[in-house]
Amino acid sequence: MRKATLLIGILLLIAGLTSNVWASGASKEEVVAKCQEAAKMIQEKGIDAGIKAIGSKEGPFVWKDTYVFLMDLDGKMLAHPMSPQLTERKDLLQTKNTDGKMIFVDFIKLANEKGSGWVDYMWPKPGQEKPAEKSTYIYRVPGTQYLVGAGIYK
Repeated sequence: MRKATLLIGILLLIAGLTSNVWASGASKEEVVAKCQEAAKMIQEKGIDAGIKAIGSKEGPFVWKDTYVFLMDLDGKMLAHPMSPQLTERKDLLQTKNTDGKMIFVDFIKLANEKGSGWVDYMWPKPGQEKPAEKSTYIYRVPGTQYLVGAGIYK
């Protein structure tokens, strides 16, 4: 009985440690690195390869609790692994968050003016309705008319 109790305790400890690893969210540093990695891939392999890799839910640009998306500088979503329906929308630039902020316009403006940086706004977490604070890193793919982005909830 004592061995069984000890074994259960060890298993619970391992499960607790493992769940903390999986529960941790992406860091700002990871978001920046993944966006730069996606941009490099687009530069080296082309936009079609970028759309395929970034648009895949099982691809290399979906990790922890976030993902990379790809847009052109005209406001068209080219790849979004979690909401592929965004690639079909024609009015994406008119999309406002709950505070009335036109976030996709802000993404493009930042990419054009600075090349990279963070945009803060309110957006519901996946599967939730209530908006939460979110910060998205935008990175213009050098030498192209594309930007990649990835966000983290605060």
